[in-house]
Order: sequence, then structure tokens, then C-alpha cells
Amino acid sequence: MGWCRSGVCRALALLALLFPLREMGGCWGLNPSSGDLENSQHSDPDPWEVLHRHRRSWVWNQFFVLEEYTGNEPLYVGKLHSDVDKGDGKVKYVLSGEGATSIFTIDENTGDIHATKPQAVDRITNIPVEPRSEFVVKVQDINDNEPKFLDGPYLAGVPEMSPLGTTVVQVAATDADDPTYGNSARVIYSIIHGQPYFSVEPKTGVIRTALPDMDRETRDQYVLVIQAKDMVGQMGGLSGTTTVTVTLTDVNDNPPRFTHKNYQYTVLESLPVQSVVARIKAADSDIGSNAEMDYRIMDGDGPSIFNITTDEETQDGVIILLKPLDFETKSSFSMRIEATNRNIDSNFLSSGPFSDTTSVRVTVQDVNEPPVFSSPLSKMVVSEDAKMGTSIGRVSAHDPDTSNNAIRYSIDRNTDLERFFNVDALSGVISTAKPLDREANSIHNLTIFAIESQDPNQIGKGIALITVLDINDNAPVFAIDYETLLCENAMPGQVIQTISAVDKDEPLSGHRFYFALAAPVAGNLNFTLRDNKDNTASILTKRGGFRRGEQPVYRLPVLIVDSGSPALSSTNTLSVRVCDCDSDGVALSCGAVAYIATGLSTGALLAILGCIITLLVMVLLIVTMRRRKKEPLILEEERDIRENIVRYDDEGGGEEDTEAFDMVTLRNLNVIRDPNVRRDVTPDTPTFFHYPSTTRPAYKSLPDNVVFREFIWERLKDADVDPSAPPYDSLQTYAFEGSGSVADSLSSLESLSTDSDQNYDYLSNWGPRFKKLADLYGNSDSAGVFS
Repeated sequence: MGWCRSGVCRALALLALLFPLREMGGCWGLNPSSGDLENSQHSDPDPWEVLHRHRRSWVWNQFFVLEEYTGNEPLYVGKLHSDVDKGDGKVKYVLSGEGATSIFTIDENTGDIHATKPQAVDRITNIPVEPRSEFVVKVQDINDNEPKFLDGPYLAGVPEMSPLGTTVVQVAATDADDPTYGNSARVIYSIIHGQPYFSVEPKTGVIRTALPDMDRETRDQYVLVIQAKDMVGQMGGLSGTTTVTVTLTDVNDNPPRFTHKNYQYTVLESLPVQSVVARIKAADSDIGSNAEMDYRIMDGDGPSIFNITTDEETQDGVIILLKPLDFETKSSFSMRIEATNRNIDSNFLSSGPFSDTTSVRVTVQDVNEPPVFSSPLSKMVVSEDAKMGTSIGRVSAHDPDTSNNAIRYSIDRNTDLERFFNVDALSGVISTAKPLDREANSIHNLTIFAIESQDPNQIGKGIALITVLDINDNAPVFAIDYETLLCENAMPGQVIQTISAVDKDEPLSGHRFYFALAAPVAGNLNFTLRDNKDNTASILTKRGGFRRGEQPVYRLPVLIVDSGSPALSSTNTLSVRVCDCDSDGVALSCGAVAYIATGLSTGALLAILGCIITLLVMVLLIVTMRRRKKEPLILEEERDIRENIVRYDDEGGGEEDTEAFDMVTLRNLNVIRDPNVRRDVTPDTPTFFHYPSTTRPAYKSLPDNVVFREFIWERLKDADVDPSAPPYDSLQTYAFEGSGSVADSLSSLESLSTDSDQNYDYLSNWGPRFKKLADLYGNSDSAGVFS
């Protein structure tokens, strides 16, 4: 059976008397001076009765009971007795309240206390024989609870290098024993593990540093074991422990230091600008913001070529290239670099200086570089009327390597699709290759390749910006197609149209146009022209009374002259239509007046209509017959020549048929295309041999590459403009071997058409297998078949 361990239990003893209740409420206690009961807590008086002091009837005292009683029999607490009880058995003692019948009991006859609230009542009437009274049962505490750290285990931090006695943290232990009774709840603190670095105050539990200048870089964490013992730490007291983990926080007490005094790096001269050259790092034992540092280049020959920044994650010094490297100009760089802490603690200046320096040498390694143009952008001008082959300017490039190889130049034809220009492969001189038209393209942006002769993979690029200068090669014309309306009721001197002009040329001084009527109509009686001197002119009427029936439209030629040198002019026709207008001058109808024929009978009209129909039928029949005569080889539903095969049942005569086709024409460059090519069938062999002798008279004097290039270029142009060419992309083949050989062509096809004096009679002696060749070449008679 357990007892109340709260230390104090309260019980209310109620006395029920056989006679009426004389006093109400209150908590009663013993007055030490008089031995009488008095009301220690007053409540509001009853409206029909006034409270009075009375002689105490209860006989009891303060009781104590030991906690943790483990006996089998109920523990005797005390005895209650009322002087109303005469021992005749009429009074019964009853307990009520908290703990009644569960923790405490009472003998109803004798009043032995086993509860918190005793009450004496009459056995027969069960009416209280005493007024209500209160008594206290105190449970006497024993030391049966050890101190406990409710907030443990603890985590704490203290800056490194702190002075002796710096407060770290305060711990607290609680003891469930009664602090008002004995020393069961009086706790003393001590440190079991953690000396000699830390100490704890016995009474307060405050932990302090016991050693000065503890270094985090040497040891950054300590685990302390703190003990709390009750009974003021005396023998027999109970104890509890907790752990305190103390972390030394960092302070900036270590300067940065480079691990080496000299660093060497090698980079390629082709390294792009803004690339990382190298990374260096100054070691700092601190952490976090205390280890942050800045780098700078102090001196040397690298500040303008290199820069150094800090990698915020690793605190490395990153050396970056600012300008291109050139091995031939400078092959090595030296510089001195400094690293400095950003956040310096003034308390540790004596540990400084908080910076360090080192030397860095960067060696440039040579690579095979592409040619470099002396000017990346070359601006040139050329007149619009420049003749073919006119030199415009020159580009220049060189090999930057020590080998200084020769350079060859070429034009990127993607930037000159029309091939207006050429560049000399050796000198770099740019010249015109065909006539220019500023109005079509005023600026040409060419990409020039400079190729190293020893290593064609090394290619440099430059830009040639060619501006075409304007010449006065375009005559002015009307700005728009004018539609001039003239009212029949127009008055003399009325402006009927204002005209202006445009010119594709762009003179530096601007346009100035002059207007006049062409000479044939300068003296006409209908209209006149007035030049407004502002590049416009007005058309005025000379008379009135215009009639649509007389003349519905007037054609007025206007001469426009520009101010170029030489001046160009053009005659533009202005059509003036006569209209019927309302009173406001708004045209209602224009053109010729329709006259209705009168005097013809209905029969005459029908006869005329029949003649017209007959003529139309005859025309249709004639056209149909002519079309049948010219029916194409391909049927109408098979007009799509891209999806049909035209088959001809025409076989050659084999080797005996020497007159079927003159093979020499395959070699002849001057064969002119037959213009009468059928448009409704696909050509068998889309091969073009048109070679105008007037445009390329000197092929035999040109280099082979030029001859072939110009030949193919001419063929492509012929194919583009040929009206009989198929309307889709096709492969063009050409039998052209060039004309640059001193020995002329080695083709046997052409040799038949030349005056060759070589004797082939020996072929007849080689047997029957060579009989055909002997017939072809062995005598002069057979040679004439191909000539």
C-alpha cells in the first residue's frame, strides 16, 4: 500500500450533531494561546445567523506519516475524538474528501485516522455531531529521488582563444524530493570529465573555461560530463549526470600562407582570352568568413596581360588571360601575387601580418597559328562603271609563326555568289570580274581566306568591304503611274495633275529634275506644263470645252531631265482621260461615248450576228486541224515530262554507221546550240556546249584552272537561261579537256578533224583484229567520213 508522496495531504473532518448546526463554513484551527478553535478563513455571513466563537468540540492534533511505507498493515496516523462522543456508541466517525477510503481509513467507533477528512455523525440519524473542521496530514519526505537534468544533454560553443573563466553554459538539475524538508533536494554540481579545460560552479552549475587560449585548429570539440548530487554532496546522497558538448568557434587568428614561394605554369599561345591560366591558393587554417581572402598582382610584367580573382567557394586565386598571347613577341611572364584576409580581427593583430606573397612565372608555348591579316577589315571603293579586271585594293596577311610560310589568298564564294570579284592568290589584289550595278548591290561584304601554303589547314579570315560608287546611269521616270482625269467642263488654266519623278541614282548633292513637254507636243493647243522648281511639275489646260465624243483620251509625252553629269533624260507618257463630271468636279463616267446604231432592222441585225458566228466556227476548225498536224510525241495526259520516259525505236548502225554523228563536235567548243529544240519533250542528254567565241577569245593563253572554271561558269549560266532546259535540277555533263596543252588534244576524236600527217598504214599489218582501225586510220579516204 502506497502513501501520498506530495508531502502534504489535506482532509476535512465534518462533525454531524444530533442537534441543529450552529456554525457554518470556514477552516478551523487550534489557537495556541487559548486552546480554543477559531475561524481562520471568513466567508460571507449567513443572512439569518451571525457567526460566534464557540468552545472547540474536536480533539485532534497535527499528524505526520512517513512516505514510502511498505508494511502489510495500515499505518496508524492518529486518533480523532470529539468531546460530544460520550462513549455510548451514538457517535460514528466518517471520512470524506480526496483520498477517503482509498489512501486513508478511519475507525468509525474509535476515530483512528486512516484518511484526510474525518467526520463524526450520529449512528442513528447519520447527522454530523460536530461542525466541519480541517486538519493536515503531512507526509514526511525521505531522499528517494536523484537529481535529473531535464534539458540535457547540452550543446554549447565558446570562441577559441578565449581568456580564463569565460562563461560557456549553465546547467540545471531538479530533485523531486521535498526541498523544505532536510537536504534531500539540495544539489551540488561537479565536473567528472573535461578537466583541466573547463570547470563548473558547484551551486549555480555555470561552466567556465579553465585554460586560456584554447586553439580550435588544435582541437575544436570537448565532451564534458557534469554531475549533480543531492544532500549537499554528502555521503549517501543521490546523483545524476549529463553531457555537455562544447565546440570552439573559429576566430581569425591565422594569416594566409602560400605553400610555395615560386610557381611555374606553361600555356599555349593559342589560349583564348578570358581563359583560366592557373589556380593558386594560400592556405588558411581558419574557416568560414575568417578564411576569406583577396588576391592581387602586385608587380611584374603581367598586370596588363593577366588578372587574378578569388573563387568564392574554394578561396583559390584564379589567374585569367586578358589579352592574346604571342610566342613570337613574348614567351614568358613573371609577376608577384599577394593574398590578404578580408576580415581581420583587431584582437589578433599580433599574430599578423594577415597577408602573404608569392612569385608566379607563366611560360608561353609556341603553336602553329593560322595567317593573320594586317587589318581584319579592309574598306575599298570602286566605281560603278569600272571595267572588268579593274584593281580595287589589296589585302595582306602573314604567318605569325617563326617559319613565316608563304600565303595564298582566295574569296569565300558564299559571300560572292555572283562572282563579281577575283583575288590574286599570291598578291592579294582584289579586282572586278564582271560589271557592277550599284542600284542592285551597293555594298559587297567579302570574306577573304589566307591559307598557309605549307599547312592548308591553317586558314585566316579577313573582311573586304567594297562600296560601289554611283554614276549617273539611270534616267529619271515618273514616280507612279498617274491616272489623270479631265472634266468636260474644265476651265482654261486649270491644274489637272501634279507629277514628280524618281531616279535610281543617288548623287551626293541630291536630285534635281527638270520637266518639259516633249518637242512634238510643245506647241499643242490643249495642255501646257509648268515646272514647279521643286522636282514636281503641274499639267494645266490651255482651253475648255473638252468632249468625250470628240476625243476620250489624250497622250501627253513629258520629258524629264536629271542634273547628273552627263545629264540623262526620259520621255514618259501621261494619259489624260476626258470624263463627265458633276458640279463639284467629281468624275461620273470616263472614256468614249457609246453610240447606238439606228435605222437597222431586226433582220439585218440577225444576219450580221449569223455572219459573226460563222466566222468564229471556221476559225475554230482551222485551229483544230493545225493542232492535229502538230500533235507532240507525248500524249496530252502525259505532259508531265518529269514522270515519263520517252522511248524511241531508233537504232544506230554500229561501227559501220560512221555517218550517224560527227563525234568531233564533242570536242569543238564553238558549236552553237540549235535553238529549235522541242519544248514538249525532255532532252535525251542535257549537255550544253554553247561557247561564244566573242566572250572568251584567249582561253589557250590562260592557266588550266582558270580555263576550266570559266568554262563551267559559262555552262551554268547557259543552263540557267536556256528556255528548253527541264524545269527541275539536272546534272550537266561537259566533254571539255582544256586547251592549254602545247601538243593540243590527245583525243582520237579530234585528231580525225585535224590536218595530221601521222601515218597509220601499219595498222593493216596487225591482223584482222585491227582491221577496223586500219580502215579508219590507215588511209586518207576513210578519214574524210568524220571531217
